[in-house]
Amino acid sequence: MAPLPAPEPSQHLATTASLDARKIRFELNRVRLPMGVEGEFGIIRHPGASLAVPLLDDGRVVVLRQYRFAVEARILEFPAGTLDEGEDPLSTMQRELQEEAGYSASRWDPLGAMLPCPGYSDEVIHLFLARELTALAEQPAGDDDEDLEVLLLQPSELDAALASGNEYLDGKSLAAWFRAKQLLGL
Repeated sequence: MAPLPAPEPSQHLATTASLDARKIRFELNRVRLPMGVEGEFGIIRHPGASLAVPLLDDGRVVVLRQYRFAVEARILEFPAGTLDEGEDPLSTMQRELQEEAGYSASRWDPLGAMLPCPGYSDEVIHLFLARELTALAEQPAGDDDEDLEVLLLQPSELDAALASGNEYLDGKSLAAWFRAKQLLGL
């Protein structure tokens, strides 16, 4: 996987507004871009996240159907979570796989990183393929704001659901699924 692009810093002139929200901070900044253009640009600051495509030994993938407030709908996603301060991406993903899906994994293959919305956010999502899964003895409680259902799908079932247009897979999960299929030769 290619590394993230090398930074070409803008000249920060001023922050004119800042609003902290759960897990993110919105800033309105006056900057001079590397090509010399000066203007006000909004940015969402995010600590980063991790996502895993969990693959069972029988070839099925673990997928979540989760309610998302911003789109007011239940969509398909792979388990993912925000990095806690000082936490490395793999540790985040190991925790989230247990909390959201009820599995642990013995094998972790990195699938690279992705920039989900670089036009307005600095978020970086680290992608993994989780294999050699073991179901936890107790089902996870999950976070109090999570409303999700764990699904076990054959890759062909997931592809068919996506192709039908009746299910939506969020962008980070689509990128991870594409990369996992390349690695697996699917």
